[in-house]
Amino acid sequence: QVQVVESGGDLVQAGGSLRLSCTVSGFLFADYYMGWFRQAPGKEREGVACITPSGAGQYYDPSVEERVIISRDNAKNTLYLQMNSLKPEDTAVYYCAPVVGLSLIPAVPWDWGLGTQVTVSS
Repeated sequence: QVQVVESGGDLVQAGGSLRLSCTVSGFLFADYYMGWFRQAPGKEREGVACITPSGAGQYYDPSVEERVIISRDNAKNTLYLQMNSLKPEDTAVYYCAPVVGLSLIPAVPWDWGLGTQVTVSS
């Protein structure tokens, strides 16, 4: 059974940084393109960044490009998202999931985790 645990979210001031982690078990993590998604209150979930199985390639949504870095450690079945220069509009619950190729389209079906809350104060 797949288990997903996202962590690292916190309350930070605008301009601050956070590093999010997502650890997956019961899943061939190293074989999959993976992505980070977020959902703000009252809004639909949206893709933030994605990475190839080897970690060599990444793609970022323009809203976060140059402010975030996605990475992975396949030995630890863990996906990371380094977030810098945070803005209030980055406030959301952040989730990880496998994606379709190097895209921000989640692969379905997927048992989404609980996510981790990022709150950025102005």
